[in-house]
Amino acid sequence: MTRIKTDLCIIGAGSGGLSLAAGAAQMGARVVLVEGHRMGGDCLNYGCVPSKALLAAARQAHAVRTGGCGVAPGTPQVAYAVVMEHVARIIAAIAPHDSVERFEGLGVRVIRAWGRFAGPRMLEAGGNTIRARRFVIATGSGPVVPPIPGLENVPYLTNETLFDLRERPEHLLVIGAGPIGLEMAQAHARLGSRVTVIEGARALSREDPEAVAPVLDRLRTEGVDLREKTPVTAVSGQAGAITVETGAGPVTGTHLLLAVGRKPVLERLNLPAAGVETTPAGVKVGDDLRSTNRRIYAIGDAAGRAQFTHAAGYHAAVVIRPILFGLPARARATQVPRAVYTDPEMAQVGLTEAEARRLHGARLRIARADYAGNDRAVTAGRTAGFVKVMVVAGRPVGATLVGEGAGDLAAVWSLVLANRLKISAVTNMIAPYPTLAELNKRAAGAYFIPGLFENVWVKRAVRIVQGTLP
Repeated sequence: MTRIKTDLCIIGAGSGGLSLAAGAAQMGARVVLVEGHRMGGDCLNYGCVPSKALLAAARQAHAVRTGGCGVAPGTPQVAYAVVMEHVARIIAAIAPHDSVERFEGLGVRVIRAWGRFAGPRMLEAGGNTIRARRFVIATGSGPVVPPIPGLENVPYLTNETLFDLRERPEHLLVIGAGPIGLEMAQAHARLGSRVTVIEGARALSREDPEAVAPVLDRLRTEGVDLREKTPVTAVSGQAGAITVETGAGPVTGTHLLLAVGRKPVLERLNLPAAGVETTPAGVKVGDDLRSTNRRIYAIGDAAGRAQFTHAAGYHAAVVIRPILFGLPARARATQVPRAVYTDPEMAQVGLTEAEARRLHGARLRIARADYAGNDRAVTAGRTAGFVKVMVVAGRPVGATLVGEGAGDLAAVWSLVLANRLKISAVTNMIAPYPTLAELNKRAAGAYFIPGLFENVWVKRAVRIVQGTLP
């Protein structure tokens, strides 16, 4: 075996691993990056990029079908294979940014092989023995395949195989009404498939029910058959004729998509040999993202925390400080936003209203702005939705958004929570008119309305001052 000594060895070339590798190499560290599968990880190849490309195509079809703003509706000519080739082209367009060539150009040594720990400071990969001062596990996550009776005999899709399709599903059955399940359900309904979503609990159960309601209403209006609180008991059949058995009766379709969650990918690493403990959620880490082996960190989905591309990138920014400079740094979950890219979109930063009420009780105040009161939303005919901000003693502790561009609008509240700003920081912001960004400013301003416009003492003070002016 070839022996390699390095400052930093990163296992996994997804968003977190790539961000860390690029930053560390450009700041002078010797970096080895180990990747046994595809550069760019899940986000580029199976997740964020292809799903959003598919949603964009579906939105185009929906715009043709529904018309609006004086434009007559029509019948979209959807060629599913062409749509999926569009998805593939988008992946290919972004891939060079995550390529071996780019990272080797930055000075990173890239090893395309699966890694396996051979000791607390030793990793074997592709005929190489790598000894590093620090290791970072950034192996991401993969789709959960639930133990449903009969599933082993039935062809099914996950997010890792869905985008290989070139023939449109006639009737897509989706097990799981989380973000992936609902996004792909709406996309396929808009592209002309019949879609049935089966969920054993409540759809988007983690999210604020008030924000979830307009999302589910829209999906049902567009023809998605959404069945909540309907546990799956078995599956059977073959390609083109798959039956899902539920407590409410069987449902038969042509294709089956599993979207019941994700689990960290750690099996190949031989973590016990490295002294790294795990939990069902992932590598056991502290807020510094350091594992039970002080030389080994975990970031992104592998760390068992927020399973988002942007969270992985944030984790990379956290661990680079202690790894390169020996400085303390801790990851905070407070400001990490999450979004569901259905139409309407939904986003959450910090505490939901229910969480904030449990934690803060009577100290909590709610500030709100509705899309119907925003001129840009009115001009576009996109008036469904709201921005709701949870505020305690003048400081936001959470924000819930649903409506057009909710994911983009959530960034302001992430900034506020990350820097522990007062809500007045948002009221002081000047948003261009007319933009949806004004919704954030209006929501922030609503916090002050009771104290300014409904306070009798303020009105008396104004009258007194006005009476003294020349």
